[in-house]
Amino acid sequence: MRAHGWLVVLLMLMASALAACGSENPVVIATSGDYHPFNFINESGEIDGLERELGDELCRRAGLECRWMLSDWEAMIPDLMAEEFDVILAGMSITARRGELIDFTQAYSPSTPSVFVVRAGQEETAPNGTIGVTANTIYSDYMTESGHPFVPLDGSVDAVDAVLNVQIDAALVDHGYGVAKREEREGLLAIVETSLSLDQGLGIGVRQGSELRGEFDRALASMKSDGSLNDLLLKWLGEDAKTFR
Repeated sequence: MRAHGWLVVLLMLMASALAACGSENPVVIATSGDYHPFNFINESGEIDGLERELGDELCRRAGLECRWMLSDWEAMIPDLMAEEFDVILAGMSITARRGELIDFTQAYSPSTPSVFVVRAGQEETAPNGTIGVTANTIYSDYMTESGHPFVPLDGSVDAVDAVLNVQIDAALVDHGYGVAKREEREGLLAIVETSLSLDQGLGIGVRQGSELRGEFDRALASMKSDGSLNDLLLKWLGEDAKTFR
């Protein structure tokens, strides 16, 4: 009986150790890899961009082991809820509708009014022409709900390319994305400011009730406090990027 008792204790200790090991599984971060400069695949075939650099630094500050994976934009929220991965870091806007399904951290990119990206020299006329927006985004939702006609762009079509290729006259996009694209295509593009605010900034998505929200929030707060988050935004989005005060 004594030997059996020690065996039970030993098995309990082994189970505890295995459980502890299981808790050290890496945090899996999903991104789309097609939203330059926030996230993209570089020449080495690796995930790169503002969000890759941000995510790696947040994981370092939080003491988390993290790994990255690619996911289709349309499936991200359902796949997060199905535990296919642990975190969404993919230029996702914080909205009340999405907040009914998942939790968001505090914003890592400030909420700013959306902008139109147009061909240079057409700032006055293009916003009244054919508008294109990426499908399954806050922009397509807005255009649909408000009854504005628009050209839906699937994930394989970059909104800026559609403007430059004269498929559309203007694209309604996030401010940071628009500014960065104007810098990339110097002399070819212009942005037209609007007063249209559709979100609460860009946030990191986690499953409802996940402890990761608090861990990433604390790491984000430390980056805001020491100015490193603003430095990152300016590095990737250009001098006109909106930053945290």
